[in-house]
Amino acid sequence: MEPGLLITGASFFSFRLLNRRLGTLIPAPGSALRNPWKWRNIWTSFTHSLLTGIWALLGFYLHPEMAKDLIFTHSRSSHWLVAVSIGYFIHDFVDMLQNQKMHQSWELLFHHTVVIICFGISLLLHRYVGFSVVALLVEINSIFLHLRQILLMANQLKTTLYRLNSLLNLGTYVIFRILTLAWMTRWLVLNRENIPLLIYTIGSVGMAIMTLMNIVLFYRLLRSDFLKSTRDLPSDKDK
Repeated sequence: MEPGLLITGASFFSFRLLNRRLGTLIPAPGSALRNPWKWRNIWTSFTHSLLTGIWALLGFYLHPEMAKDLIFTHSRSSHWLVAVSIGYFIHDFVDMLQNQKMHQSWELLFHHTVVIICFGISLLLHRYVGFSVVALLVEINSIFLHLRQILLMANQLKTTLYRLNSLLNLGTYVIFRILTLAWMTRWLVLNRENIPLLIYTIGSVGMAIMTLMNIVLFYRLLRSDFLKSTRDLPSDKDK
């Protein structure tokens, strides 16, 4: 069997196990007891972002040649990174289906479906791994997005830590989401002749969806943390 698929399966079950144990490892504060599932889910997402965001940075640092050829050149470690991330997104998809109402999670379910398809192509073909690792740089910002939600659930929105995290969240959002997605879109256009039509179409549609979702999320963050009073802060899960 394809080693990448084995790693994906191991990742899925590892995140499932971690999610179950987090209630004991990191007990929910009194302000989060009304929704313990969400507390565990966000901590699991935070763990994934911390792991894969740092891993993606190290991937390009240790193997800089991958940045010159995002289609064919990649390290074994980077291929494993894509597999681990697919396992997490499958876990989170299942977790939301089991514990959250569809009208509350349909955006994230749609997001996860697009990511699983795009990363799955990369994993199975052993191509575009570098491009997938570039996409995982977005997880650097997700660290602060998830920490924001953790602080909100812990009722820490008036603390210095929350304000500092809000600034880091906004800064990394511009760098690792907006600029990274813009660079990826430009790369797709410039490399159109080197990419089969079906793969190019899937990638282009995926990038368009991600760009739209990130513009909407950026507006929500600005409105919540910088343009309105703290009493209007949302409690929805941001990814």
